[in-house]
Amino acid sequence: MQYAKLGRTGLDISPICIGCMGFGDPSRGYPSWSLDEEASRRLVRHALEAGINFFDTANLYSNGSSEEFLGRSLKDFAHRENVVIATKLSAPMRDGPNGTGLSRKAIMTEVDMSLKRLGTDYIDLYQIHRRDRTTPWEETLEALNDIVKAGKVRYLGASSMRAWEFGKALHLQKSNGWARFVSMQDTYNLLDREEEREMHALCIDEGVQTIVYSPLNRGRLARPWGAITARAETEAVYNLGAATADSDKLIVDMVGAIAEERGVGRSMIALAWLRRNPVVAAPIVGALKADHIDDALASLSISLTDDEAARLEAPYTPRLDHQGVSDPAMLRRAAEAATGHSISRLPVRELSKVT
Repeated sequence: MQYAKLGRTGLDISPICIGCMGFGDPSRGYPSWSLDEEASRRLVRHALEAGINFFDTANLYSNGSSEEFLGRSLKDFAHRENVVIATKLSAPMRDGPNGTGLSRKAIMTEVDMSLKRLGTDYIDLYQIHRRDRTTPWEETLEALNDIVKAGKVRYLGASSMRAWEFGKALHLQKSNGWARFVSMQDTYNLLDREEEREMHALCIDEGVQTIVYSPLNRGRLARPWGAITARAETEAVYNLGAATADSDKLIVDMVGAIAEERGVGRSMIALAWLRRNPVVAAPIVGALKADHIDDALASLSISLTDDEAARLEAPYTPRLDHQGVSDPAMLRRAAEAATGHSISRLPVRELSKVT
């Protein structure tokens, strides 16, 4: 495994990151298709044995059980100093006020709860899970700086937002001497390249690298056009590409054609294309099978030609934001639907009756 520094930091990461959204108890919340602990442990061990040291999860996933599964697995199979644990916060984790967002109160609460679930003294990369527009940037950024100074977090990362918002955050951090975001976790793949317009240019200028989620566009780039998986059926709401279906099909078909020409899997071609962009530090591979990890590793040995890249990129057409980046109401509805928690419900502790 050839490790690389993350952006301008000294942090060594593998060029493949294992996404742990699929690890967790499905009875505790989104996603419904997550793996149980034993199956999750097998995949974590398989990744470690292959030299992968980078794992991404979130407090949201299966209502905290993803963090629990990952923490116990890494404690059993790895030396803590060798692995990089990334997790996220912002989504609602309980009913009632102050259970969501990026206020100082929420950050101070959630970092401690994540540390407890992960069973570790520190988090390597602590990321905000989208922007909280109801809390001033200054409050969020100073609180994040404080948990770095307290030793609970080593590095800070951000996730999908408008480029001007990220630029403002980086400016505030620099102006105030606060710990800066070193990474941007965003969606980027052959079927979703809108980040190339502004975000990538900003990241390159600021020395920030991206960690790509949904590098296979929820698996659409890994299978023939029209093929449906069990997971895809449960997440049909995310297939909002009707307006770009014609160009999407051409891209998916071209991935298949180049994969056949090279005698490799489709996912290898899609992941190899990402590596052509120097702003990409690592794709987050949501592995549900050992084969998913093996294919991701195999993609590291593939270098696409300029002609192959041009063939893959030519059919692309612009598309609208469907991640909730520019619509706070959409983002809130999605988060509440995934977790089952609502800020409008105030739980009241029941006191034992005095007899």
